[in-house]
Amino acid sequence: MYSLVELQKYRETSSGTDLVVHVPEQIGEQILKKGIRTAEIRLDDGRHISAAQRKKIYATIRDIADYTGYMPEEEKEWLKYLHISRTGDAYFSLSTCSMDTAREFINTILEYAIEHGIPLSERGVDRADDIGRYLYYCLKHKKCAVCGRPGEIHHVDAIGMGRDRRTVDDSCSRKICLCRTHHTIAHQRGMRAFEQMYHVYGIVIPEDSRSPMLGALNDISQFVTL
Repeated sequence: MYSLVELQKYRETSSGTDLVVHVPEQIGEQILKKGIRTAEIRLDDGRHISAAQRKKIYATIRDIADYTGYMPEEEKEWLKYLHISRTGDAYFSLSTCSMDTAREFINTILEYAIEHGIPLSERGVDRADDIGRYLYYCLKHKKCAVCGRPGEIHHVDAIGMGRDRRTVDDSCSRKICLCRTHHTIAHQRGMRAFEQMYHVYGIVIPEDSRSPMLGALNDISQFVTL
């Protein structure tokens, strides 16, 4: 389900932030019946989509439309519904949506282009509003973070000569996906120079960490009212 909620109180702890939220619907039975323990939260700071975000979105939509053969306006609507199906967000307008919604929509359409090998008229990293997410999508779909061609994993934090990559735990090591050409350049120039040349860098792939949503909120007096 998707619902607009009201943040009422918060409390910061050493491990993060606890929230008290008000949902304008009766969902307790649904939570218990389905055993829901996790939820996704997105914070909207009230800022509207920027001109730079709108420019990135429409340029990417045009590139996708050129590849698929659809009219840009048709492609825009299809990509909006793709985004809604993936995120659970409500329908939105690119004229008045928030900066957060625009950023997530850019993530959706960039991942779609990366996943399907759709050529962009400029570098993907220059279209990204969240470069970390863009680099993750390149790793996920094994596409070069520089040029978009099929790529391979480059370990920024070297595993070391003679070690078996199949047995080494590299979950905390920085990685980037690069095609054979850019992989070679990274080794020849060194990663620091390579990052300055192409404005991409290695990332640690995030783990899917889940924390219980229904834990008891002890000592409610410690929460700050918003």
